[in-house]
Amino acid sequence: MNLNEINLNDLDFQNVHAWPKPVRIFVLLLAGALVAGLGYWFLIKDELLDLDQVAKREQELKDEFRRKAAKAANLDAYKRQLEEMRQSFGTMLRQLPNRTEVAELLVDVSQTGLASGLEFDLFKPREEIPREFYAELPISIRVKGRFHEFGSFVSGVASLPRIVTVHDIHIERRKDRNSKDSVPNEATEDLVMELTAKTYRYLEEDEQQQEGSK
Repeated sequence: MNLNEINLNDLDFQNVHAWPKPVRIFVLLLAGALVAGLGYWFLIKDELLDLDQVAKREQELKDEFRRKAAKAANLDAYKRQLEEMRQSFGTMLRQLPNRTEVAELLVDVSQTGLASGLEFDLFKPREEIPREFYAELPISIRVKGRFHEFGSFVSGVASLPRIVTVHDIHIERRKDRNSKDSVPNEATEDLVMELTAKTYRYLEEDEQQQEGSK
């Protein structure tokens, strides 16, 4: 029997079992497709989206686990590096004078200059600049001497047991040099050197708290 030859008006919906077999098969297939479509739309679709999100989350967790596993495998090496950093930091802190040692350090810097044969025109500590856990003390210095004496002074400052850094070095010929002298010789000529030496002081606990509150 051809479905095109069947008149829907002749079908009795109260007596479905009497319908022609091709019609019953077609209706069953149509009903099955409709049920499957509705089931996918209302039930399976959201579940598939959730499954996709869970799969992505699973991959993220796997990647995170691999990263943490690699860190855990190197944990002992990290601990050793941290301990080395702590020791190095402690050594540097011990090179910073406390409040009572700054005056002695300033004397050491000036004595280093005198021992190098320099003549001081200016040695002026400026106002401290507080940092996170230390204070920076700049010192304006102007000295007269020769090149090798300047080099000896800078080398001596660098070898002090406390941290002292040298900045903004400027060297020029002395303006009071006798103009009748022979051609200037930088190795023997008296020169003027201006610079800023910076030393550093460890802040006491109360000072650190005060700076932190600022």
